[in-house]
Amino acid sequence: MKTKKLVFSSLLVALGIVTGSLVYFPVGVSKCFPMQHFINVFSAITLGPIYSVCIAFCISLMRNILGTGSLLAFPGSMIGAYLSAILYKHTKKYLFAVFGEIIGTGIIGGIIAYPVATLLMGKSVALFFFVIPFLISTTGGSTIAYLLIKALDSMKILKLKDTL
Repeated sequence: MKTKKLVFSSLLVALGIVTGSLVYFPVGVSKCFPMQHFINVFSAITLGPIYSVCIAFCISLMRNILGTGSLLAFPGSMIGAYLSAILYKHTKKYLFAVFGEIIGTGIIGGIIAYPVATLLMGKSVALFFFVIPFLISTTGGSTIAYLLIKALDSMKILKLKDTL
């Protein structure tokens, strides 16, 4: 089973890297990637917290290495992935995974982006500057993930309830 999880994780990382240069919108010093949030929710439900956080880290790292991302990708994506996976693991409800991603990335990640931007990137921004753009991005990506997961679950393509 570990081999399947690793292969699936690799596919999600590749999807995140490729779509990261295609689907994004800039907001100040940040770049918002709705597909990252889609992948966070999808991996949280299908693979669990450890894999989900590792996938978010790998996508953020590769986007930074390739120059298509910023340091702000790390706190938001990893916190959202973790909270999404933990809430899903304890409730087995898809909506809780979505809310975990929105709260983790949009609110907590948006606030934690402030010290990253000011201390590491040397940018002067307000404390809640990133919350609104992160919320917009994560709400869009998480909604897409929710709709796709519900469709896959209703078609019995994936047995999502039994993945963790």
